[in-house]
Amino acid sequence: MGNRPAWDGGILLVTGCAGFLGFYLIQYFLHYAEQLGIRKVIGLDNFLFGKPSWLLQLTETYPNLLSLRAFDVSRDRIEEVDGARDVRYVIHGASIASPTFYRRYPLATIDANIWGLRRLLDFYHDSKQLRGFLFFSSSEVYGEPDPRFIPTPEEYRGNVACLGPRACYDESKRFGETLSYVFAQTYDMPVIIARPFNNYGPGMRPDDRRLPADLAEAVVSGRDITLFSDGSPTRTYCYVSDAVVGYLLCLLHGKYNYFNIGADMPELSVRELAELYRVAGAEARGYAGKVHYETSRDPEYLAHNPNRRCPDIRKARRELGYDPQIDVEHGVRRHLQFLGSAQTSI
Repeated sequence: MGNRPAWDGGILLVTGCAGFLGFYLIQYFLHYAEQLGIRKVIGLDNFLFGKPSWLLQLTETYPNLLSLRAFDVSRDRIEEVDGARDVRYVIHGASIASPTFYRRYPLATIDANIWGLRRLLDFYHDSKQLRGFLFFSSSEVYGEPDPRFIPTPEEYRGNVACLGPRACYDESKRFGETLSYVFAQTYDMPVIIARPFNNYGPGMRPDDRRLPADLAEAVVSGRDITLFSDGSPTRTYCYVSDAVVGYLLCLLHGKYNYFNIGADMPELSVRELAELYRVAGAEARGYAGKVHYETSRDPEYLAHNPNRRCPDIRKARRELGYDPQIDVEHGVRRHLQFLGSAQTSI
């Protein structure tokens, strides 16, 4: 990532800067700004879930480098953001990604992925400074893949429900990809689409309600792990630092493309991941909780939830040099170690 000519003197714009991935990206850019030659980082977020303490600390530590603004990307005017016209790289990460919360805020989810993206693309389509525009899509664009397409390659067209409790997220990400494609083709924009596959680790809010966050919170609080399924659905899990390397490689790709970013092995069941957190918690913290199963009171809790999710990342390996390094057992231990420290509050 030490490619100074790519970054040198550049301004970066990150929407959704207060979120899980923003936690890593913002700190990376600020910490290495001098070495990379980054001139300024503009962070935009509507702070729907509050302004995290780690972000406030960064504004105090880097007052001349980080420009933080409360901003609704789907409604507010990007023209009014100081320095926006001079941005070299855009990362559009503003979206609700946790099923619990995008079901609670379906219109806000759609707005960020469609109208927010459209407003950014409109603003930057004729920019002479722009070198990269990264849109965070999702592995959910594939829906429930045909077993013949697992691991799932980028060219798989998907099996997605346009109606139902998850559709606001899945379908808005799919339409966001269409917008990205059309602007890239029409205006020769360097738009790159990243499809994340189950990232986890430091930066996840304890109340995020996605599986790794729930498991980690149970261990740290000392309560039993409760799974609201039979534990059989399978996923691969990519530790956040490996994922962020992939996203930065996407951002610097410099031309339209789309990539799966995640780990391609091992494909673990929910119960197997829960057991990894339980064992790691017992070893590191003396955790004595057990794993048990319940039925959710929410009748749509598992509606349209894919049974399997595993990426084919050969394209990212070949074209980006992407190669995730951190195995899931090590990643789980790192996640719990981070939450057990008092260094950073999220």
